[in-house]
Amino acid sequence: MNQNHEIIWAISAENDLREIIDYIATDSPANALKIFQKIKKKASSLYTMSERCRIVPELKDQGIMQYRELIAPPWRIIFRIAEMKIYILLVIDSRQNIEDILLKRLVNIDIE
Repeated sequence: MNQNHEIIWAISAENDLREIIDYIATDSPANALKIFQKIKKKASSLYTMSERCRIVPELKDQGIMQYRELIAPPWRIIFRIAEMKIYILLVIDSRQNIEDILLKRLVNIDIE
């Protein structure tokens, strides 16, 4: 039985996507639009059967199993499933080191 999930984009993931598209648009606005549509379409496919996606390998190696990823070459869409919601947390270039990205983001968190 397929279960449908609500897809929620975290602000950080929206910022990731915006930065990717802005960077590409400097050379080719048309290509930026195609890539934007590709990533959004791929993320929308998480609406059903999101459990089909693999656990993020770099996190799995550390015993962290709640984060999954969907690949839209060369980008990785990192998300978490909670109840009937999909939280898209990161959109990163697969050529980047995810540990470096996570460390940078964790260090830059403001705690009030």
